[in-house]
Amino acid sequence: MRIKMLELLSGAAEATGTAVIIDVFRACSVACYAFAAGVEKILPVDTVEEARALKAAHPEYVLAGERHCLKLPGFDFGNSPSEVRQADLTGKTLVHATSAGTRGLFAAMDVADRVLTCSFTNMAATAAALRAADPAVVSIVAMGKAGLSHAPEDKLCAMYLANVLQGVPNAFETIPRFLRTATTAEIFFGDTAIVPEEDFDLCLALDAFDFYLEATRLPDGRPALLRHFPESPAPVSVA
Repeated sequence: MRIKMLELLSGAAEATGTAVIIDVFRACSVACYAFAAGVEKILPVDTVEEARALKAAHPEYVLAGERHCLKLPGFDFGNSPSEVRQADLTGKTLVHATSAGTRGLFAAMDVADRVLTCSFTNMAATAAALRAADPAVVSIVAMGKAGLSHAPEDKLCAMYLANVLQGVPNAFETIPRFLRTATTAEIFFGDTAIVPEEDFDLCLALDAFDFYLEATRLPDGRPALLRHFPESPAPVSVA
């Protein structure tokens, strides 16, 4: 297994083999909490207009997403794990529009053989799925802030996954302490907070879920994110 470390939307567009899209704050974390809340499938979209068009065609769909980290007008949820985890989403289809994670998934699906998403919350399960498949190439894409600038949480998550796949020890306990002072975490705390503070800890709940998420194409060609469980027990992340 050869591991390629990529970043941003440009990196997602260069992914080969099995791509793993990482957006810790907050898209890939939100997806995990949504499935835990009962969602049947997630329809990631590239634009807000596409999300609204899907809602108009399917009023039963649920909308979640953001631009500039803020909940979009008319959406049921922001891009917030603390919001979706408190909802009963049993059997629902969630349409998800974000600035980095869902757009990166779209870009990677055009070039990669398989596309998974990952955050700290489903790290071990994602690693187990990758180990079971043993692809020749794994492209790990740290999506960054809005897919355009580097974000330490995504780079650390990408490095953590690469280490797990290669059997290299990690030290997770240092990561939340470091990220709490990162500029990308200012959205959670103090005078600069614009999203729920609880989201920070929820996004850094290591191995909170025992499933991995993989994108597939529906019969109409639209990407959908589905939940799967590894064939073998998920390895315990080395911390």
